[in-house]
Amino acid sequence: MSSIGTLYTTPQQPTGKRIRAVAAFGGLKIDLPEHYTHFEDNKKPEFLAKFPHGKIPALDAADGFKLFESTAIARYVAALAPNSTLLGSNLKEAALIDQWVSFADNEIGSHTQFIFQLCKGAITPYAKPIHTTLAERQLRSLKTVEQHLSTRTFLVTERITLADITLASVLQRSFSVTIDAALRAQLPNLVRHYETIVNQPSIKAVFGETEFCEKPLQFVPPPKEKKEPKPAAAPAPKAEKKPKAKEEDDEEDDNLVPEEPKAKNPLDSLPKSSFNLEDWKRAYSNKDTRGADGSLEWFYKNFDPEGFSIWRVDFKYNNELTQTFMSSNQIGGFFNRLEASRKYLFGSMGVLGQTNDSIISGALILRGQDVKPVVDVAPDWESYEYQRIDLNNAAQKAFFEGALAWDLDIDGKKWVDGKNFK
Repeated sequence: MSSIGTLYTTPQQPTGKRIRAVAAFGGLKIDLPEHYTHFEDNKKPEFLAKFPHGKIPALDAADGFKLFESTAIARYVAALAPNSTLLGSNLKEAALIDQWVSFADNEIGSHTQFIFQLCKGAITPYAKPIHTTLAERQLRSLKTVEQHLSTRTFLVTERITLADITLASVLQRSFSVTIDAALRAQLPNLVRHYETIVNQPSIKAVFGETEFCEKPLQFVPPPKEKKEPKPAAAPAPKAEKKPKAKEEDDEEDDNLVPEEPKAKNPLDSLPKSSFNLEDWKRAYSNKDTRGADGSLEWFYKNFDPEGFSIWRVDFKYNNELTQTFMSSNQIGGFFNRLEASRKYLFGSMGVLGQTNDSIISGALILRGQDVKPVVDVAPDWESYEYQRIDLNNAAQKAFFEGALAWDLDIDGKKWVDGKNFK
């Protein structure tokens, strides 16, 4: 069997495995270079003359055709396979295959890669809110595929297509980084589909063994640099002490200064309130926000304006906001830094508007009548403006309800994304 060309890749590169699996499943022979060292050979002039960005995978076809970008190469190789069903049998099947290829790469694979780089400190200083957002978005995508596969053996047709092989190549990496044992238990159809694909006789050798993580990859802070201690000066000779009597020792112990007790939070000294913040948080979580039996109605029946107060919160530097998902991460970071006030505070804040034209706003319900003792546990609390909300004012009450119902509209900017502190 003649080869269709040479594929530049590395043995463990997921996208390279995808192309090699497509070729093997389609009955095609594809060569790998005899000698290839990544970050060396792909920077040489002869390689860059064929593939200007030096990226792999890269295909140097037998007929002289050159192709880079893994999605394009995989599709091209699938089209070369004789009598292949890899690309579907009609226009609609082909479109669905392209859909799932794109979804697997952009909604699952990219999040795995970003999380890996974030935890390893490869692209940016680690930020927990960004990590959390990426993990949440990947989980949503995994559940979409899980639901889709609950009534199907394969993604598009009754046979394996390029979409199935693509998904498997993406998942193999995710299984070792983000999809841990607990999550795999929630995704039985996804795992079943993966095992079906990678154990196909023609491509089993390409995928090899899969490393399944027990826990997802986490960021480990680097150890703090230890300073070398300065050599201590030789101690002065001490006068010989006479042994103390036991009574003398006991007396000295009794005179030790006791450890200073931890300061009590002044919010704990406020008069007892009839409004239970934890009960409110449960009502908000378990009821629709609006409606006859909604959480807002519960709130109005139980709220104690003497023991608690309500505040509008607005970010001071909205002109610095760019991507809306980054603004949402900023809210998450602010809420994380408020952790010490969790038992005194409930919050609902959101991003309104669009990319490069958005604002951050929302509402807080907090213990006492002063906002500062509750929010100044967060180092960035002064980046926000706080205005007390008067529920007797119709406009302020409408703002409060919109912030809690996540349908707030400010000057034509509509709610895009939100987070709760509860």
